[in-house]
Amino acid sequence: MDVPKIQASLRLIARGLEELAAALGEQEAGEDERTARVIQEWGRRGLTQKEASALFQRHGFAPQTTGGWTRGEWVEIGDDGLRYLTARSHTWLEERS
Repeated sequence: MDVPKIQASLRLIARGLEELAAALGEQEAGEDERTARVIQEWGRRGLTQKEASALFQRHGFAPQTTGGWTRGEWVEIGDDGLRYLTARSHTWLEERS
């Protein structure tokens, strides 16, 4: 089995599917719009790591985005182990409106 060749082929298929999806519908929302949608949907409730990752994925982000947002002080982990948006996130959304 030629693993590198299979990996390369899968990447080509994935790129082709992305192009096909773009051709079929509206243009995908930009990063700022998707960020706003994440913040709106998340609100002020706490999410588990799994829930936060799923939320980011629904809006076109990698599931690991939660970690980046935590390092950037957009998300904080509460004493209960849940992830919460910080004031920075909510302020960004308010200023965008």
